[in-house]
Amino acid sequence: MALTPLAVLDGHILPADEATVPVTDTGLLRGDGVFEVIRVYGGRPFAMDDHLRRMAHSAQNLRLEIDLSAVRADTEALLAEAGTFDGAVRFFVTRGGRRVGLVEAVPPHDQPLVLASVEFVPPRVLDGVKSLSYAGNMLAKRLAEEAGGDDALLVTPHGRVLEGTTSSLFASLDGTTLVTPPLSDRVLDSITRRRLLAMLPDAREEVITREELRGAQEAFLASTTREVQAIARIDGDVLPQAPGPLTQAASDAFGAHVREALGAA
Repeated sequence: MALTPLAVLDGHILPADEATVPVTDTGLLRGDGVFEVIRVYGGRPFAMDDHLRRMAHSAQNLRLEIDLSAVRADTEALLAEAGTFDGAVRFFVTRGGRRVGLVEAVPPHDQPLVLASVEFVPPRVLDGVKSLSYAGNMLAKRLAEEAGGDDALLVTPHGRVLEGTTSSLFASLDGTTLVTPPLSDRVLDSITRRRLLAMLPDAREEVITREELRGAQEAFLASTTREVQAIARIDGDVLPQAPGPLTQAASDAFGAHVREALGAA
C-alpha cells in the first residue's frame, strides 16, 4: 500500500502539509522538545512501548510535562488512519504543548556506508534526552558529506569513538566479537542497540578509540530506520568485509526478532 502523507496534531488527523504549529512555540524557536521515531512494518509499530518509555524519560530530564497517554492515543489513531504501510511514525512534543505525529517513508539502507570522522563533544546537560535540538548532529552529517562520506562518525577530541549522527556503531576489531561504545561515553541509549546487545552472544560494550577502529574487520550502524547497515569505509580506510559475517548475522537476527515480535503482537 502506498504511503499517504498524514499527520496527527493534538489528536486531529489531517494531511501532513496542513499540520502547523505557532511560530511562537519554543519547540520551533529553540528546539525545546522531545521526539521519537517508531518503525512501522505492514501498519504495525515495532517496539512502541520502548519508544514511549524513552520519550517519557527524555521529557522528565528536560523538565517537560507531557501526556503520554495522549501521545499513545494520537499515534494509534494515526496508524489506524494510515492503514497498511511500511515506514515510520515521527512523533514530537514541543515546549508549547503541541503533540505532532507524522507518517514518513523510510529510505533504503541496503548499501554499505562510507563514514567520515567529525570531532564532536556531546552536551552533558542533555544526557538521556532525545531532544529536538539536533542541529549539531545534522551539521556533522553535512560536514561528513562534504568530505565524501554518507554519514559522520562522531569522535571526541581525545579520539574516543561515539556513534553515527542518528545511529549506534558496532565494530569487530578481532573478527570474532562485536563491540559498541558504552553509554557512559554519553551515546544515545538506542532501542535497536539495546536489543542487539541482548540477542547477540558475542556483542558487548567497550570503549573504542579511533586508532583501534583502523584495524576493524567489519562494522555497521544500527538504528530504528537503518536496522543494521554495513560500513564499507571510514576516512579512507577500507574495511575487509562489508557486510562481514557478524554484520550479516546481526542483520538476520534483528530481522527475525522483528518478525517474531510483530507476529506475537
